[in-house]
Amino acid sequence: MVIEYDDKGKFYTDVILKSAVPAIVQTVTQRIHGNIHVRRDQRLKDELDIAEKFLAVTDATVYSFDGQILYQCKFISIQRAQIVWVIPETELNSSPSKSGEI
Repeated sequence: MVIEYDDKGKFYTDVILKSAVPAIVQTVTQRIHGNIHVRRDQRLKDELDIAEKFLAVTDATVYSFDGQILYQCKFISIQRAQIVWVIPETELNSSPSKSGEI
């Protein structure tokens, strides 16, 4: 990585380009709809496997267990240990299949 310094000692690093992936994140107690930012040369799974303690989600809506909106925010940090599952919104079917109905 290249680090450049200006005359005042401020440093600059290379910008890491990421793409926003709209996703649904289910935690132990809430469901969160928002954007997970993934490096352009990686998959969503690669971003989830990073060894950082928290996952950043932007433009988030947090829902309670019964589907009520609890919060809406530009940024939320989710503890990775609390994540149960993640679905990219592009993977959602427009309607449930007959075999998936209860």
